[in-house]
Amino acid sequence: MTGSNGGLDEAIGRRRFLGYVLAGPTLVAAAELTPAASATTSAAASAAAAPLPSPELTQLLDLNDLMTAAALPTSGLISVEVRPDGTVSFALPRAEVGQGITTSTAMLIAEEMAVPLDRVRVTLADARPELVFNQLTGGSNTTFATYTPIRVAAAVARLRLLEAAAAELGSAVTDLTLKAGVITDRSGRGIDIGALAEKAASTRTRQVSVELTSRENFTVIGKPHNRVDALDAVTGRKKFTMDLDVPNAKPTMVCRPPTINGKVGSVANLAEVRTMPGVTDVVVISTGVAVRAETFGQCVDAVRALKVTWKAGTAAGKSDDSVLRQLEAAELPLGLRPPTPTVEGKFTFYFRSNSALEPNCAIADVRADRAEIWSALKSPIVAQQAIATKLKLAPSRVAVHVIEGGGSFGRKLFFDAALEAAEVSQKIGKPVKLMWHRADDARQGRTHPMATSRVRVAYLGDTVLSYKQRHTSVSTDLGHGLGEIITAMAARLPVGDIGFSQTFFHLSQAMSYDFGASSQLLSETDKSFNTGSMRNVYSPDVTCARELIVDQLAGRMGKDPYRFRHGFLRDDRSRAVLAKAAEAGGWGRPMAAGTAQGIAFHAEYKAVSAALVEIDCRPETVNRSVRDGVSGPRVTKVVFVVDVGLAVNPRGLEAQMMGGVMDGIALALTSSLHLRDGYFLEASWDNYFYTRQWNTPPELRIIVMPSTSETPGGAGELGVSASMAAVACAYGRATGTMPTRFPINHGTLSFTPKPTVPPVPPSPTDGVDHAR
Repeated sequence: MTGSNGGLDEAIGRRRFLGYVLAGPTLVAAAELTPAASATTSAAASAAAAPLPSPELTQLLDLNDLMTAAALPTSGLISVEVRPDGTVSFALPRAEVGQGITTSTAMLIAEEMAVPLDRVRVTLADARPELVFNQLTGGSNTTFATYTPIRVAAAVARLRLLEAAAAELGSAVTDLTLKAGVITDRSGRGIDIGALAEKAASTRTRQVSVELTSRENFTVIGKPHNRVDALDAVTGRKKFTMDLDVPNAKPTMVCRPPTINGKVGSVANLAEVRTMPGVTDVVVISTGVAVRAETFGQCVDAVRALKVTWKAGTAAGKSDDSVLRQLEAAELPLGLRPPTPTVEGKFTFYFRSNSALEPNCAIADVRADRAEIWSALKSPIVAQQAIATKLKLAPSRVAVHVIEGGGSFGRKLFFDAALEAAEVSQKIGKPVKLMWHRADDARQGRTHPMATSRVRVAYLGDTVLSYKQRHTSVSTDLGHGLGEIITAMAARLPVGDIGFSQTFFHLSQAMSYDFGASSQLLSETDKSFNTGSMRNVYSPDVTCARELIVDQLAGRMGKDPYRFRHGFLRDDRSRAVLAKAAEAGGWGRPMAAGTAQGIAFHAEYKAVSAALVEIDCRPETVNRSVRDGVSGPRVTKVVFVVDVGLAVNPRGLEAQMMGGVMDGIALALTSSLHLRDGYFLEASWDNYFYTRQWNTPPELRIIVMPSTSETPGGAGELGVSASMAAVACAYGRATGTMPTRFPINHGTLSFTPKPTVPPVPPSPTDGVDHAR
C-alpha cells in the first residue's frame, strides 16, 4: 500500500500484531488485524505530524481500500494449519483463475514460517457465508487485502512451533532457529515442525502477539518464483471443473435462444429428442432447453435437433447503431465552452466479449433436501445464497465448492452456469456436468459494455485550466455486489445500481495529471445486455480517451507527448515509471513513415504504470494476408513499466502484465462484438479477433520498478489500460489522424475466407460455432 494512509501504513510498518491460536488437535492459527498498542500509539503520533494528503479522491480512498476495509472484520476467520506430515495448509477464500494467487499466498506463508515453498498446500475455500465481504475475488484485491492477515496467521503458527520446540528440546525460544521446516537449538539438535503439530496445538483459543518478518530479512517474498501449479498445468494433471469425477454427473448442454435473453415459447419435438442416442433427459429451464446425455457430442446433436419457438429477448431488434443512439441520448453535458482554447474529442467503444478460454461450466448434484455445486466462482457466497433461493433450500443445505478456473477477467464473478446446473439437476433429479458452448458464451454470456467518452480540456499558454470527461455506458451489471447477497440485491434495485456504478467509477478512476479543475462523470443506460467488467470496469475506455486527448493537447502546446506528460504528472513515482518507459523504449528515436511510437500512463489501486508502443501502419503491413485472421496495423514493440509497491512474486507480476498488454492490443485494434438484430455475430475465438501470433509484438519487455513500500498494491488490471491507450496514441501519430472508435478495425473486419455468420439470426436449434 503506497498511498497516504497515515496511521495504518505506520502500524503495518512496525509489524507488531495480535493473532489467535485456535483450539484444535493440530496447530491452527488465525489473524486479528489489531496492531499492538505501542505501534498504534506511535503510528497515531506520526499521522498527526504527516502532511495533508492529496485532494485526489483515489489517493484518499479507492475501490481497493473499500474492499480491504470490508474484509477486515472477518480476517480472523481464515487460518493456517500445520499438519503432522510437516506440510502447512491454507484454504484461500479467493478464486485462483490463472492470476497466480495460490503461488503468492504460498510464498507469504513460506516466508513467515520459514518452510520450503513446496511444503505449503494452498487450496480454495468452499463458500463461507460467515466471511461476508471476505470471499470476493475482484478489483485486484486479493494480495492487497490478504497480505497482512495471512502473514499474521503464519507468524502466530511460527511462534507456537518455537514454544513447543523449546519445551521439547529444553531450550529457550531465543536459542532456537527455524529454517526449512526444522527447528534447531544451539547444540544442533533438530525437530521437524510436523512432529510439533500436535504438541503446539491448543485446547483453547487464546490471543498472542507476534512480530512479522522485516522486509530486509525476506528470503521468499519479493523473489521471482515459478507458479506452484505450473507443472500440473502443462502436463494436464491440473483439475478444472470439467475434469472432476462426480458420480453420475453426465454431460449437459443448453439450447439457447437466437437473441439475447430470449425465452422458450414451445418445443415441438421433446419426445423425439429424448429418444436420440445417448440422451438421458431433455427439460425446459428458465434460460432454454437443457439436454443431458452420455457425451457432449450427443448433447450437441440433440441441441441441434430441437425445434423451439422462442419469445423475443431483451435486446430484440437492437444493433450497434441503435445502441449508439441510446448512448448519445444519455450523455451528460460538458457545459458551456470556456472562452479559452480547448481540445475536445468523442470516442466510441464497442461491445467486447468477456469469455474466458475455459468454457463456462459447473457441476450440480441436487437432492430433495440438499445440493452440492462445483464451479470456478469468484463470488461464491452470493452464488450459494442465490442457488439456495432458486432451489427453495436453506443456504446451509447448499455446499458450494470453489474450483480453480481457466481464466476469468471478471467473467466468473457471475455464476450463471452454476445456477443453470442446479436448476437442471433439480428438475431431472440427477447430477449434471453442464458446459456452455463457446458460441453461447460469445452471444449470450457477459460482455464489456458499449460506451462513449467525451473529453474537453481548456488551456491557456502552458497552463491546463480544466479537464472534463463524460463517460456514457451501457449499464454494467454489478449484481455480484461486494461479495455478499445484500449488496448484490442492492446493486439490482432501480436506484441502487446507480449508486453502485457511481461508487465503482469514482473509486477506480484516478486523475493523475495536474489539470486544474477536473471532473469525470458517469452516465449509464440500457439494461438489455448481460454485461461485466472484463478485467477492468471502466478504466481501459476512460484512460484511452484521456491519453488520446493528452496527445492532442501536447501537440497544441507544441510539446513532446512524453515530456508533456512528465511535466504534468502529480508525483515522483508516476514520473519515474513514465521516464523508465521512455528510456527503455528509446522514446524519440527516428521512425519510418507510417510507423510511430506512442506512450501512455495509467494509475489504479495504489499502483502506477506506463507503456511505450511502436506500431506499423504502412500499407504493406495493414494489407498483409493473415490466414484465418485479420490484418490491419501491427504492434511491433511494447515496453511496459509497472510499480505496484512491494511485488510479492515479480515473475507472476510480469506474466500478469504480459496478459494485460495482449488485452490492450486487442481492445485497441481488433476485438469487439458486432450487434445485429438483437444478437452478436461473433461465435467463438476464431472470429472474435483477440491478439494472436500475427499481432503479438516481436519485442515485448516488462519492467518491474523497485520499491521501498512495505506492502503491495493492486496489479491485475494495470496492464490493459496503459497499453491500450499507448497503442491508440501510436496509431494516431503514425497515421496523422486521432482514432475515435475502438477497436479501430470495428466494422471493417473481414470474416473471409470462412463465412462465420448467417444472413439471418442463428437457428434456434443451433448451439454451435457458425465459423465451423
